[in-house]
Amino acid sequence: MSCELCGRESRGCRVSVVDGVKMMLCPDCMRHGEEIQDIVKTPANVERAVLQRIRKSAPKDIYKGMEKELVSNWSHIIKEARKKKGLSREELGFKIEERTVTISKIENGDLRPSDKMIAKLEKELGISLLEEVKGVSASHHSSAGMTLGDFIKQE
Repeated sequence: MSCELCGRESRGCRVSVVDGVKMMLCPDCMRHGEEIQDIVKTPANVERAVLQRIRKSAPKDIYKGMEKELVSNWSHIIKEARKKKGLSREELGFKIEERTVTISKIENGDLRPSDKMIAKLEKELGISLLEEVKGVSASHHSSAGMTLGDFIKQE
């Protein structure tokens, strides 16, 4: 187990209090704190519990639920739709409760609209700014995985 004060690995780490904080300290660092004698869990039990929590946490798929992405020419689409409706930047900003400067930056391509703003713009202007994500199918020929050559052949 490693000492939480100096970071060294040590078998003799014990629970101590340093400035009101419970810490696992090696014998060398024990002089900085007061040892707690009536501890219910031993350091081995604490270490096992932490390791079990780490093992239990499954990796999360951060891309789950992301089926759509912003179209590539979104700034042009927004600008043209606003002009087609006969709205000024100020009027559009007022209708969707955004600042005129924000609308201007979005139309110039300097600012990517948030998901909330995309929804407001789509509703107000009657446009679609999101498209389905096109996934790449990865057919594996070997257990080693797909190579760059395999990917080129698919194209």
